[in-house]
Amino acid sequence: METESGKQQHHFVLVHGICHGAWCWYKVATLLSSAGHRVTALDMAACGASPGRAEEVPSFEDYSRPLLAVVSGLPPDEKAVLVGHSFGGLSLALAMERYPDRVAVAVFVAAGMPAAGKPMTSVFEQLSQEEQPADRYMDCEFVTSGDPQHPVETIRFGPQYLKQRLYQLSPPEDLTLAMAMVRPSRWFLHDATMNEDVLTAERYGAVRRVCVVAEDDVSSLSAGFQRRMASLNPGTEVRAEGVAGS
Repeated sequence: METESGKQQHHFVLVHGICHGAWCWYKVATLLSSAGHRVTALDMAACGASPGRAEEVPSFEDYSRPLLAVVSGLPPDEKAVLVGHSFGGLSLALAMERYPDRVAVAVFVAAGMPAAGKPMTSVFEQLSQEEQPADRYMDCEFVTSGDPQHPVETIRFGPQYLKQRLYQLSPPEDLTLAMAMVRPSRWFLHDATMNEDVLTAERYGAVRRVCVVAEDDVSSLSAGFQRRMASLNPGTEVRAEGVAGS
């Protein structure tokens, strides 16, 4: 299918990062829709406008189910362009492994990109080896609840963290929106799917992927770290972008 300008029309499926929701894609979704593309911006489980609480989501697969449902439900002749930011890259990876024939390309925008044959928690292990400032998470709120043998850990970004690490180059109204909308979320570090070698070269590794490096990123995922993740995934197209005025 083509847009009114004669260019090919695509179906973009947008996946947010930790503590965020579909709302954070409002500018991107508007631009893509205006260009004639179909856009589906998703709320992962207990995120954005999705009901429920983060600690009630039993697994990473349940967290990612909104994406898995959309991709698995595509018409037989349709492939989607998956776009994930930050933690959303791990949900992309799971969808790519499950439904490689339904994905035209996966775009990792300053996002976690695990390597085939490695558990998804390897991204966090590599990140822990990166040099980080002492006040890495600043005023973020961490809460541990549930069974001490199987604790549930959540994080909620604090106002200063949002202002100085995530939205420092964005218009002030975007920061105001984020402060009103962010919710506690989870990394599922002890989840079985996150810790097993579920990503295969034959399925996950066979899907075309693009790594969009945010050169001005001052959050946990530095530009250098983003490039190192891409280097562990042969064939990844790497594109560098500035984020000023986003």
